[in-house]
Amino acid sequence: MSSASRVSYPIALALLAVYFAWGGTYLAMRFAVETLPPFLLAGIRFVIAGLLLYLWEIARGTKNPEKLHWRNATIIGGLMLLGGNSLVVWAEQTIPSGIAALIIATVPLWMTLLAWLWQGSAKPNRYVITGLLLGFLGQILLVINSWQSSTYQSEQFSGYLILTFSAFFWAAGSVYSRKAQLPSSSLMSIAIQNLSGGILCLLVGISLGELSQLHVDNISTRSLLSLAYLIFIGSLIGFSSYIWVLKKAEPAVVSTYAYVNPVVAVFLGCFFANEQLTKNDVFAAISILAAVILITRAATTKRSNTYSVSGLDGDGI
Repeated sequence: MSSASRVSYPIALALLAVYFAWGGTYLAMRFAVETLPPFLLAGIRFVIAGLLLYLWEIARGTKNPEKLHWRNATIIGGLMLLGGNSLVVWAEQTIPSGIAALIIATVPLWMTLLAWLWQGSAKPNRYVITGLLLGFLGQILLVINSWQSSTYQSEQFSGYLILTFSAFFWAAGSVYSRKAQLPSSSLMSIAIQNLSGGILCLLVGISLGELSQLHVDNISTRSLLSLAYLIFIGSLIGFSSYIWVLKKAEPAVVSTYAYVNPVVAVFLGCFFANEQLTKNDVFAAISILAAVILITRAATTKRSNTYSVSGLDGDGI
C-alpha cells in the first residue's frame, strides 16, 4: 500500500470531523442561547476550551507564552471571538442558524478585501471580483427577504447587520493573525486566543448586565448539552482535526470547509430545528456558496498559504 493511500483515509476522517464539528456549531449556538445569555455563553465556551488546551500544552512541556504573544492573542481573540463569534450567538436569538452560517460564509470575501487593502496583497483578479459581487448579492437577497417577512422584520434586519459585522471582525482577526507573533505551538496559540477572547466576552456580558439574566434553574438540558458540544466537539475536536489536516492535505482540499460548513449548518437547522428556507434564501445560498468557491479556488491556486480562506489561528465559528 502506498503512502498516499495510507494517509487518505485519516485525512478523510479529519475533514469529516471539521465539516460536521464546525457545521454543527451554528445549531448548537442557537439551542444554547435559548436559556443562556449570548456573551456569557461565548465567554464560558472559550475560557473552558482555552484553559483545557493550555493545561494540556503545559503538561506536554510547551513553553509558556511571552507577553507579546498574549498581547497579540488578545487582539485576535477580541476580533475573532468577541467581535466575531459572540455576535453570531447574539444574532441567533432572532436569525435561523442556517442563515447565520451562510452570512458567515462571506468571511473569505472580507479577508480577500482586507488582505489587499490592509496588507498589500495582490489586487483581486476578475474571478475574485466576480466572487465578491456574488457574495454581497447573496447578502442583499437575505436582507430583502427579511423585509418581506411578516414577522420580526426589525429584529431580523438587526440580526443580518450584526452577522455582517461579525464576518468582518472574524476576517480582520484572521488577516491580523497572519503576521502576528504567536507561540510556535499551534495548540498553545489557540489556547491563549481562546482564553483572551473568552475573558473579553465575559467582561462584555457582565457589563451588559447578563449576570442578572442568568438563572441557573431556568437553564435547559438542551442548552447545557449544546454548550458541551461547543466546547468539546466544536472547539477541541474540530480544531484538533483542522490543525492536523492542515499539515497533511493540500490547501485546496482543506479550504473546502469554507463552503461545506454552511451546507451542513443549513441541513441541520432544517432537520433538527424546523428552519424553513424561502426561495430568496435558496438563491442567496447559491450566490454566497458560488462566491466562496470562486474566491477560495482562486486563492489556493496562487499560493499554498491558506490564510485568505481559513483563519488559521482562530476558532471555527
